[in-house]
Amino acid sequence: MQKDDLLQRLFQAGVRAVRGDVSVTAALDSAPCPVPDQIIAVGKAATAMAGAAATRFPDTPMLIVTKYDHADGAPAHAHVIEAAHPVLDENSLMAGRRIRETVSSMAPGSHLLMLVSGGASALAEDPVDGLDLAGLSERARAMLASGADIHEMNAARKKLSRVKGGALLSNFKGARVTTLAISDVEGDALAVIGSGIGDAPEGAGFEFVPQIVASNAIARSAVAAEAARLGIPLITDEESLYDDVNAVAGRIADKLSNGAPGLHLFGGEPTVVLPDNPGEGGRNQALGLLLAREISGTGGLQVLVAGTDGTDGPTSAAGAVVDGAVWSPDGQDALDRADAGPWLAARDALLTTGPTGTNVMDLIIALRR
Repeated sequence: MQKDDLLQRLFQAGVRAVRGDVSVTAALDSAPCPVPDQIIAVGKAATAMAGAAATRFPDTPMLIVTKYDHADGAPAHAHVIEAAHPVLDENSLMAGRRIRETVSSMAPGSHLLMLVSGGASALAEDPVDGLDLAGLSERARAMLASGADIHEMNAARKKLSRVKGGALLSNFKGARVTTLAISDVEGDALAVIGSGIGDAPEGAGFEFVPQIVASNAIARSAVAAEAARLGIPLITDEESLYDDVNAVAGRIADKLSNGAPGLHLFGGEPTVVLPDNPGEGGRNQALGLLLAREISGTGGLQVLVAGTDGTDGPTSAAGAVVDGAVWSPDGQDALDRADAGPWLAARDALLTTGPTGTNVMDLIIALRR
């Protein structure tokens, strides 16, 4: 299909506004932050966040934990560990141990700067005694396949971990922790982002200064602002994608089919239930293909569905761009097998951006002409 560059321009405007370097720089400009004795950045946006912190604090030791192929541009003096996402691997366990040891070794009176973004739950783990990688990975795959939402997954993860849910900072003996976080969860709760890896434990004996520096709402606001500059009216702006992809597709298609011409904007993170032996594709590719089915035959409508981090599940694509002409009946077989990626690729409907330096869940950007 012929992709509309305008949709991608709007998507990039949203992503730029919540990039790790932009968000951390703005946060450090807006509020005084003492020079930290240690910087730990963990998550898909860790490298971009760490780059901004290194510009401000060039002499502070730095540990970065991020996803494979997300470390380009890391500060030269940083120690970098790349690990797997969404299912953890041996590097995830190494990263979790290294983070916990780093925090535990900090001196009384010290200041820790934590930079947290989505993906941290899988990228850094230090399990409770009795759990090995095989057991953790099997639990993770089962949770992902079940369609559980982020709150259910985080609740399960915290019970098994020595770094989640405030457990990491329970080892801190210093005076202050500043946590700057990019939210990839509904409600933007620090206790949920990265399963609470940057959250303080109850009764913490140190000063705790947390701040959410980027969110889905900020990204949507930037998309809407770019559309306004281009003279495109904003018709819909909702953070409402918290449901199974099938339910989301029906609801969004109904709004688009009956909506006024202009920009229709949605944010959030849907869930997907996987069959045994799923094919290739993530939730955004599945949702894009479902929307293609729902709007089949509709003219003057194009829809972008993408993860703001530039990746969708265990794939290199961010999502899809579809219109009323993409669908054909054989798409149902791809949906049933959770194999939307190759089907969309064959129709030039995949959206590939590469790592974006942020992670504030997903966006649907639709233009009805």
